[in-house]
Formats: sequence, structure tokens, C-alpha cells
Amino acid sequence: MKQSNNKKIKIKSILRLILILVCGAVVGFNVYLANANSLVGNKLPMPFGYGAAVVLSDSMKPELSKGDLILVSEKDSYAKRDVVVYQENGMLVVHRIIKIDGESVTTKGDANNAEDAPIKVKDIKGEVIFHVPYVGDAVNVIKSPIGTICVIALAIILIEIPRRNEKKKDDEEKQKVIDEINRLKNEVFDKVKEENITSDEENENKTEINEENND
Repeated sequence: MKQSNNKKIKIKSILRLILILVCGAVVGFNVYLANANSLVGNKLPMPFGYGAAVVLSDSMKPELSKGDLILVSEKDSYAKRDVVVYQENGMLVVHRIIKIDGESVTTKGDANNAEDAPIKVKDIKGEVIFHVPYVGDAVNVIKSPIGTICVIALAIILIEIPRRNEKKKDDEEKQKVIDEINRLKNEVFDKVKEENITSDEENENKTEINEENND
């Protein structure tokens, strides 16, 4: 039973640690994104050549929809039909390459009628290599100031509640030890008291016998 409880405690501790690490990573990533955006106007930082973004419109339907989370990878070169991400007027654009002319490329949304103005290849952030439908809305909430505060609050809760529970458990264990010590002390005291009473009674009996003998 004790081993089972220890195993459960260990599993809970591991899960709590994982959640805390995830919360820390989310907060750190949000700070990183905020700094990149505010300092250099970069809407999509690409640490280690990868980045993640949220599709903001339905211009790439049916392949991509508004609210999809996309994973973007830097490439040395791009080809026609690649779905790429680039920044224009402070906004990220996720469109497909339809024409390449030397160092310039022309893109177009699959659901759009008109093509985009040509851009430089060097302005392309990367190619979309993976997407998760509808997850982007949740990511946007987490990336918002309120979402970040909620994540920090969750991390504090994950740390504080188990700490309080452990302290409460320790206090209960200490109280049990104190109660047991007091119980043993009372037992010893009662036993000593009984022995003293018995000894006094024996002494009184002896005194009475001696008085009778003297008479």
C-alpha cells in the first residue's frame, strides 16, 4: 500500500514538473515573440530555422483555413506550388508561389482571384511544412496578455497547491507523533501513579500489621 502511494506521488510530481516546464516554455516563447515584434518588427521569429504562426484568413482554402496553426521551415530555395510565409506591411501572408522570376516570386491565395504583388525571395520566412486545424485560436489566446497571465497563474497554482498539501500532510504527521508521545507520557504517568498508590497501600498495611503485633 505504501509503495503504491509512493508511486502515485512520484507520477503526480513528474506530471506537475512537466506542466510547469510547459508553462515556463509558453511564457518564455511569448516574451521572445513580444521582443522580436516590438524591437525589430519581426512577426515570425525563426529560432533554429523553424517558426509557428496562425492563419488569419481563408485565402488559402481549402488547404488552410482561418485559425489553423502552421509550422514553417526556412529553405535555401523555393519552387512553384510551395506554400510560403512572408511579412508585408507588418502582417504575415501565407500564400502559394505561382511564379518565380530570378530573385522575385509571385504568390497567390488558393481562394483568391488576383495574384499578389511580386516579392523578393529573401523576404520569404519559410515554407509551410505542417498544419494543425483550428488549434491556432487557442494559441492566440495563450499568446495574448490575458493568456500569458493565466499561464503564469496556472504555474503558480501547480507549485503552490502541492506545496501546501505537502505541508499540511507534514503537519498532520508531526501532530500524530506529538499525540503518540503525549499518549505514551500519559501511560507512563498513570503507571507510575498506580505504582505509587500501590506502594502507599502496601506501606499502610505493613504499618497496621506492626501496630497489631505491638499490641
